[in-house]
Amino acid sequence: MTAVGTVDLTGPPRAAPPPHRPRTARASRPRRTLRRRLLPYLLIAPTVLALAAVLGYPLVDLVVLSFQDMTRRELFSGAPPPYAGLANYRSILTDGFFWTVVGRTALFTVACVVATMVLSLLVALLMRRVAPWVRTVMTGVLVAVWAMPVMVAASIFRWLTDADYGVVNWLLGLLPGLDLSKHNWFEDPWQGFAVITGVVVWGAVPFAALTLQAALSQVPAELEEAALVDGARPGQLFRHVTWPVIKPSAVLVTSLSAIWDFGVFNQIWLMRGGQPEKEYYLLGVYSFIESFAVNRYSVGAAIAVVTVLMLLAGAVVYVRQLVHLGAAE
Repeated sequence: MTAVGTVDLTGPPRAAPPPHRPRTARASRPRRTLRRRLLPYLLIAPTVLALAAVLGYPLVDLVVLSFQDMTRRELFSGAPPPYAGLANYRSILTDGFFWTVVGRTALFTVACVVATMVLSLLVALLMRRVAPWVRTVMTGVLVAVWAMPVMVAASIFRWLTDADYGVVNWLLGLLPGLDLSKHNWFEDPWQGFAVITGVVVWGAVPFAALTLQAALSQVPAELEEAALVDGARPGQLFRHVTWPVIKPSAVLVTSLSAIWDFGVFNQIWLMRGGQPEKEYYLLGVYSFIESFAVNRYSVGAAIAVVTVLMLLAGAVVYVRQLVHLGAAE
């Protein structure tokens, strides 16, 4: 037995009871968690509603029109066009010329994206090497080019490649054994698309170059110096040190460029004076011609819907890259 007033040290100590939490504090935690989950959706809701109001109705109307047979009679009289089902889609999907246009659009997109990314990367690397004041001047020039309207750029390129007064013909004619006087660059679709590709790349390089230049500024100088000390060559330095850092930005710019170039319309329409030949049809031009020149409105709508679906496939790649970047960070 233990004496009165003494403490028994042989028994196990008892743990102190947990502090009592009021019910209001425990109930408020799920509410705060719910608000945190809903906050991103509430912030993006105005943008989604604005896009739905501006783009939602035209897109739905386009899809409905692609399943109808709209003619000028229904257009001018206001009568509802008859339902055609999948006839418009069968018409274009079984047409060999449609698949020719699809292949031409894909080839044109690849050429524009490759040229844009190569030139943009070279410009970005050059901006990293030059003096700060030169970099500032180059940035100003790129922003000015980026802000130039497509109509102005197309007019400049049409003047440069003009058969009678074009500067390109005059400059190339100075080379020995080369006579390009009165040479029409658009007689051959390959040469014509080369000029149109130049217009598209001219307007796309500023955004891509500035984005890649910003990504290059995030490359740690210590890693590059350590690689050079270890004897790395310039190609090895770019491949193993620089490229892994700028790869996420390069992938995003490539995805955006592919989406934009796949839907090119203005450059071709302006360069051909509003009357493009069939050899210059891309999907956007083909849909417009079928709708407003041939007055096959429903067929043009079906071509536009197929184009949108193809663009959505590219958008899925872009969104997946954004998700992967967010997960990596």
